[in-house]
Amino acid sequence: MAATITIRMQEILGGKAALGRVVSSPSDLAEIVRAGLPHSSLEAVMHLLNLPAEMLSTSLALSRRTLSRRKKQARLSAGESDRLIRLARVAASAVDVFGSPERASKWLQRPNRALGSLPPLSLMDTDPGARLVEQILGRIEHGVFS
Repeated sequence: MAATITIRMQEILGGKAALGRVVSSPSDLAEIVRAGLPHSSLEAVMHLLNLPAEMLSTSLALSRRTLSRRKKQARLSAGESDRLIRLARVAASAVDVFGSPERASKWLQRPNRALGSLPPLSLMDTDPGARLVEQILGRIEHGVFS
């Protein structure tokens, strides 16, 4: 299962073309995060999940100005990359649960009663929030009403 999520995360982040290498393990992801993800990975996530820049900015706790600066620099900081990896991990799980990026995107953007009527994307700015979303996805995957 972990290998499947890692492969799906690589796809969500723009694949080998964006990352510059094949990601085959979580340790590969850790190295890439430390070096800073390319801005093209951010754009790949935005495109795949059909997210407006403002929503992505909020989900990653980045100002629009910072996003513009990162586009010019072509690379995210390690902390920003960590938040983007977190979002990619949750998105990969959502794609697995719902069967398509489109359905996963809709679920991530819609208010969810199990999350206090917040959209799952609004919780991606913190690890505890992302873990909560992953728990809800796990419940859905196992047929528990959420």
